[in-house]
Amino acid sequence: MASSITGTFMSLPSLLMAQVPSTRAFHPNSVSLSTKGRNFPSITLQPRAPRFQVSCAAKPETVEKVVNIVKKQLALPGDSSVTGESKFSALGADSLDTVEIVMGLEEEFGITVEEESAQTITTVQEAADLIDKLLESKA
Repeated sequence: MASSITGTFMSLPSLLMAQVPSTRAFHPNSVSLSTKGRNFPSITLQPRAPRFQVSCAAKPETVEKVVNIVKKQLALPGDSSVTGESKFSALGADSLDTVEIVMGLEEEFGITVEEESAQTITTVQEAADLIDKLLESKA
C-alpha cells in the first residue's frame, strides 16, 4: 500500500497513523494526503487560540487604593476587613453602589471603564486587575 501524508507539522490519532504506514510530518501549516496514487486537496492549518490565559495580579498599591475607595463609597468603618477577595455584594453593595464604586475608581485613576467591563466586576481584586490593565494599555 503506497500512502503518504506530508506537511510541515501534524498531530494525527494513532488509529490513522496505523493505517498510513509511511507518514511524515514536519512543522506544518498545510497538509496533503495521497494514497494508492490518489491525491486529496491540501488542508491549511490555522493557529489555535490558547486554552488558558495567564495574567498577573494587580499591584498591591492598586489593590490598596481600590480597598480604600470601596470602604469610602460603602461608608464602611475604617477597621472593617476588606481584601482583594472581598465581593462587593458581601460588603452590602447593590448595583447602584457598584456603579458609584466604578465612578470613584475612574476618577481616582483617570481611566474610563466600559459598561460591559464594569458589569463583570464583582470583587476588589477584579477591579484592581482591570484598572492595572487599563493603565497599562493607556501608557
